[in-house]
Amino acid sequence: MPTREILRSPKTRIVLVAVLAAVVVATPALSTPGSGVTGPVLGRGVLDGKARLKIKSPTSDVVVQHLTIAPGGHTGWHSHHGPVVVVVSAGTLTLYRANDPKCRPHEFPAGTSFIDPGRGNVHIARNEGATPVELYATYLDVPVGGSFRIDAPDPGNCSF
Repeated sequence: MPTREILRSPKTRIVLVAVLAAVVVATPALSTPGSGVTGPVLGRGVLDGKARLKIKSPTSDVVVQHLTIAPGGHTGWHSHHGPVVVVVSAGTLTLYRANDPKCRPHEFPAGTSFIDPGRGNVHIARNEGATPVELYATYLDVPVGGSFRIDAPDPGNCSF
């Protein structure tokens, strides 16, 4: 009997559905739950759009930092060796990019995230609100044992 005719049979369909249901039900039973592990979520933020990260160094550090920026505070102009994944957990972070001649602000409120591409993308992050900004930054492609931040001069396109 050809395969197409077998698959058309109601009996065969019932068997296939039963086998599929058994696999779906059995899969969680085959998983291995963890034991003795705790790990509080430090931050969570929605990332709008697609993201693609590329690491250039064959060996590099990954650095995770929790930052608090006081009202009126800022990071100073800087860049990074590689991409940085940022999650804003409190307040509103305002980001300015040196390559924007109009110095437009990009606001990231608590519960959002973004990726700084690094590699010469000079910027400054400011807290222009009345409450502290808290964020978690994960720096990728950091030179082993090296700095994850590259200070940069004020590009002169923003007047704060």
